[in-house]
Amino acid sequence: MSPKNVRPPEIAGSPQDTYLFNEGRNSQTYRLLGAHAQTAGGVVFRVWAPNARSVSVIGSFNGWNGASDPLVSLGDSGIWAGYVGHAAVGDLYRFEIVAADGYRRVKSDPYARECELRPANASRVAAPDCYRWNDAAWLRRRAQTDWLHAPMSIYEVHAGSWMRHPDGRLYSWRELAARLIPYALEQGFTHLELLPVSEHPLDESWGYQTTAYFAPSARYGTPDDLKFFVDACHQAGLGVLLDWVPGHFPADEWALARFDGSALYEHEDPRLGLQLDWGTCIFNYGRHEVKSFLLSSAHCWLAEYHFDGLRVDAVASMLYLDYSRKPGEWLPNRFGGRENLDAIDFLRQLNTLVHGEFAGALTFAEESTAWPMVSRPVNLGGLGFSMKWSMGWMNDSLRYFHRDPLYRRWHHNELTFGQMYAYSENFVLPLSHDEVVHGKGSLIGKMPGDNWQRFANLRLLLAWQMTTPGKKLLFMGSEFGQWREWSEQRELDWALLGEARHVGVLRVLRDLNGVYRERPAMHELDFDAAGFAWIDCHDADHSVLSWLRRARDGRFVVVVCNFTPQVREHYRIGVPQPGDYAELINTDSAFYGGSNVGNGGRVSAVPGDWMHLPASLSLTLPPLACLVLALCD
Repeated sequence: MSPKNVRPPEIAGSPQDTYLFNEGRNSQTYRLLGAHAQTAGGVVFRVWAPNARSVSVIGSFNGWNGASDPLVSLGDSGIWAGYVGHAAVGDLYRFEIVAADGYRRVKSDPYARECELRPANASRVAAPDCYRWNDAAWLRRRAQTDWLHAPMSIYEVHAGSWMRHPDGRLYSWRELAARLIPYALEQGFTHLELLPVSEHPLDESWGYQTTAYFAPSARYGTPDDLKFFVDACHQAGLGVLLDWVPGHFPADEWALARFDGSALYEHEDPRLGLQLDWGTCIFNYGRHEVKSFLLSSAHCWLAEYHFDGLRVDAVASMLYLDYSRKPGEWLPNRFGGRENLDAIDFLRQLNTLVHGEFAGALTFAEESTAWPMVSRPVNLGGLGFSMKWSMGWMNDSLRYFHRDPLYRRWHHNELTFGQMYAYSENFVLPLSHDEVVHGKGSLIGKMPGDNWQRFANLRLLLAWQMTTPGKKLLFMGSEFGQWREWSEQRELDWALLGEARHVGVLRVLRDLNGVYRERPAMHELDFDAAGFAWIDCHDADHSVLSWLRRARDGRFVVVVCNFTPQVREHYRIGVPQPGDYAELINTDSAFYGGSNVGNGGRVSAVPGDWMHLPASLSLTLPPLACLVLALCD
């Protein structure tokens, strides 16, 4: 070994860190493995490749010559390490791995903190973290927030297609900070949720085929640029959630797949190791070092980038060994069942880590089955997520709204059934990116009728979401009624905001968000049956629903929805108290592009039993519209 590669004392790293890594209990392995620039110069490289015959680091600093900088094996840990004095911050590098069979592989670093801009895919030596955060006040507030009873309205964003330069170039994180943050705040959202920002080679995957689990995509700038964006969000009072993908990884030959010549991160048996739907590999959650890898990725995004939570993608595919498989294509667990016991254990460890180390941080499960207790604590037998996406609510709602109003009377239960299970989990009501791609059309494109009815239906759908118990999520473009299906290849159709009807949709969403945030009855008991009561859920003949939302102090809001284009005069409903009621929202208001049918902004309830309530309101129900009313102070 040449003098430049003489091993300094720190090359092996902390024995305790290595031990915990091999035990599956090191959630900060990114501080051990990867490329670590030294303050005195040079770089220490470490990589886990337990089945390799030899490992070298190659890069722009040695002419990509595998003979120049070999690494040494650190024994039973499976880690290879070396100090390269002539490597520096900004250098590109890979690992050249000779497998046990003698085959040579060139791999990017699984723990890389920076990567080349696609289509190139080498790893880059990152500078030591020196970003100066200014969000301490936000983090203190987050730690003290009672999120169960707080409003949460999430704006889901794909950073590369929200807005672009006129020539089609992507905005950087700093440019997005100047535009996206004030926009989201103006519309009344409490949080942003970013589709995966981890490095990924293919734009069309939207980030869901991650190749670097610790590196933000170079598409939008440097790691410090992403930190600046999150920091700016926090200083403005906006939370930031991250879509994170521990369920599968792509099979690119230069990335994780068969990393050291063996199935290292995945299973060897394709019945366990291949995700057939997506052509990807499934993580081996039972392998300790893989568990440390994934836990460390989660820790990195929360600790180093200050994200406020993780939305875990495709949880159902992790939980079931037979997920989207035919008989004979999967292997049962040791008890003969279909549950992936290792994945369950991993998810519980993940949620215990997040809730234990990051005060106020949240986790969200995209889980599409009836798996019980997804959002219940680990110590009670749950998976430990903070919240679960309500895919049932989403599917039922969109199915109903797609129907011609003439036939909705026979499908009333598609809207009412959700209350049968609404409090079995802490639910988020998602109208996400998955509903506006792959030929499904935009939200407004799903609506029946002529253009007037389509806009009215979209305003009604947004009101249905915002007034139904559960936290809220809306994908970008839906807030102003974009006609075209979303594409990652172009920005949103912002020119539509030159048309009054689209501005009306944006206005109603903004006002709904305002009422949701400002009225405790609309959010305090989102996860508690005490916060909701039907006034009348049986009027299928008229396709009308009415209900109450209640706060902990007993204050309430009245919601009435007319799902047909017919105006209903003198429609009487029961209410808890007599007195004057203000129309907080009428989605048919001319201000929103509606026909301006309503109740003049105020209506009086008279005493007398009606629908088992002590007073009643006689209302004019606008067509395809929602009314939100509250007792005047």
